[in-house]
Amino acid sequence: MKLSNEWFTALSDNGAGDLVTVVGRDSLAEFILSGKLKERVEITWKYEPSDKGMPNGHDAERMEAVQETIRKAMEKDKLSILTAVYTGGGEKIWVFYTRTVRVFGERLNEILAPFELLPISIYTEADPEWEEYKDMYEMKEWSVD
Repeated sequence: MKLSNEWFTALSDNGAGDLVTVVGRDSLAEFILSGKLKERVEITWKYEPSDKGMPNGHDAERMEAVQETIRKAMEKDKLSILTAVYTGGGEKIWVFYTRTVRVFGERLNEILAPFELLPISIYTEADPEWEEYKDMYEMKEWSVD
């Protein structure tokens, strides 16, 4: 299975009226059908939002560095893949699908060790049908360029 680097961007809201930017990964049908990535991991980073609900420049840079570090480490052997990133309303959420939450957690601890303590929380759930991804993917029709 080849992991695409094709993404789309759509705009949504968080239910409280805050704008949320949704960045979703495209072309993942093979991964869904394989049945190998049955667990979903959501990493949430809460931040003090700017007047438009987005992170300030410093936070945005830190988040980008953390995101790339996590993505590369998790995707190098396809243990996990990043499928979506939600940003807005004072939080950034990275959504991964993984083979095993236990190994994901171990690797996450290893790769984040060099960083100062980050304001993140982690949520996991069995999602063998990729329901969250399919819901997010429906936003592709409203993607912006």
